[in-house]
Amino acid sequence: MKNSSQRYSALLKWIAERPELAGASLAPASADASFRRYFRLRLADGSSRIVMDAPPEHEDCEPFIRISGLLHSVGLNVPVCGDFDAEQGFLLLSDLGSETYLQRLQQEPEQAQQLYPAALSALVTMQAKATQIAAVPKYNSALLQQEMGLFRDWLLGEHLGLHLSKQSSVTLQQQFDLLEASALAQPPVLVHRDYHSRNLMTNDSGQPGVLDFQDAVLGPITYDAVSLLRDCYIRWPDRQVYAWLRSYFEQLREQGLVNVDFEKFARWFDWMGVQRHLKAAGIFCRLLHRDGKDGYIPDIPLTLNYVLRVTDRYRELRPLHELVLEHCAEPFGLDVDA
Repeated sequence: MKNSSQRYSALLKWIAERPELAGASLAPASADASFRRYFRLRLADGSSRIVMDAPPEHEDCEPFIRISGLLHSVGLNVPVCGDFDAEQGFLLLSDLGSETYLQRLQQEPEQAQQLYPAALSALVTMQAKATQIAAVPKYNSALLQQEMGLFRDWLLGEHLGLHLSKQSSVTLQQQFDLLEASALAQPPVLVHRDYHSRNLMTNDSGQPGVLDFQDAVLGPITYDAVSLLRDCYIRWPDRQVYAWLRSYFEQLREQGLVNVDFEKFARWFDWMGVQRHLKAAGIFCRLLHRDGKDGYIPDIPLTLNYVLRVTDRYRELRPLHELVLEHCAEPFGLDVDA
């Protein structure tokens, strides 16, 4: 991979070769947990575009382009792809703005009452209209287990230096198996996989701008709702979370996407959240130890507190509760009474 200065020079050359971008100014827009970087182009006419820098040896842009087209075709507000250089990994996109849900909510938390219903409505649209025409991998047993294994391997093993006993390892795997079974029992729909406040953009239309969808799969119907409502970056009271969840559930029933009662659906949601938060906590540690990115470590306590609160409610998940409490409460300063 070229170093960042070489790629930046190549990017400037690529832009300069496009007459329609003549006179544009370039500034960093954002980066993410992958190798991708984003820059905002300000054009002479006052409009703007986003340029994605995705080193081809690390990032495949084809899923991004394909799923962008799919989501745009069903009416979602996603970046529209323009010029694409597969050899260099440069992609020109429409600009969905500069304010994420998280930024708005941190400044104006009362806006949650408008932002979350809009995001859930967009999610229902995606699940109802895009699922049947999406050519994406399935969220199968192997992927679910691999994701939960990130908690064991990167958080417990690499970050905390723990070597679980044989019995503890067996117990942890049994808990993983229960979570997997719950996930696979759910109706399969198109799953964004990172549908949360850092990947949703505010705008004047009221419809969220949706980013970072390139890893979409066909999987459990509650997965994206968990990503949104039990976000690893911002917390809402349980009463509010379940109120939003019930509204979302009623929309799904109207679309014929679920045929269980709300109690069963809420249980799916809770258990799906445990699977996702184990994965997320493991990824945050992997980003530090493998990729040298330490910015996500402060998000681990909120993420694991979700795990503790939910596993405390379900007798079947009590062994996982005890394991997380024993090994993670002190290192991460978890709120054991939350």
